[in-house]
Amino acid sequence: MASYHFHLTQVKRSRGQSVIAQAAYRAGEKLYSTYYGESSDFTRKRGVVMAEICLPDHAPREYADRETLWNALEWAESGRKAQLAHSFDITLMNEFSMEENIEMVRAFVQEELVSRGMIADFAIHDPVRPKGAEPNPHIHILVPIRPLKEDGTWGIKEKKIPVMDEQGNPVLDKNGKQAYRAVSTTEWSSKEMLIYLRKNWANRCNEKFKEKEYKEIK
Repeated sequence: MASYHFHLTQVKRSRGQSVIAQAAYRAGEKLYSTYYGESSDFTRKRGVVMAEICLPDHAPREYADRETLWNALEWAESGRKAQLAHSFDITLMNEFSMEENIEMVRAFVQEELVSRGMIADFAIHDPVRPKGAEPNPHIHILVPIRPLKEDGTWGIKEKKIPVMDEQGNPVLDKNGKQAYRAVSTTEWSSKEMLIYLRKNWANRCNEKFKEKEYKEIK
């Protein structure tokens, strides 16, 4: 029976999280954090089918290396409570072959994430399950929240814009100065984007179900 799960969280320093450790776990690799001066070793992790980094055209080619990419991101974030990366957890369909799931994942990552300028580090897991238990193949995707500029350097996540009233007049703060509000420089973190991506993935699954004459998921 088809099981649908599409969940998005953030990797945050405020939670004591390291994006290097998160990437190492997902890829089943040993990665060294130059930011923290420590290694995260998940080379004994079982069930990692594959791990792959997809880059937009303007990203430095060296970011295809997992350790290089996530160390660069760690150093680009100076705040103690920095939001580092979006983390997607998505179930894959048992009704599809692993090859079909991989093809769907690559298409989704390229067409919906990388095409918007995101770097996507994804890993497919197919954990070893007890005898008789339903398989649980799934995908993890890590995407830096901080965007890259066209020259391949890290950009800014937010910018300040002046607050105006309905008549277009400046709104002042308590000190009588122009008030500003912070807005994201990308649409990546918006609720609307999450809803779109969730629906898009469901539509892709349903199209594949139609090809294979299975019941659609909602």
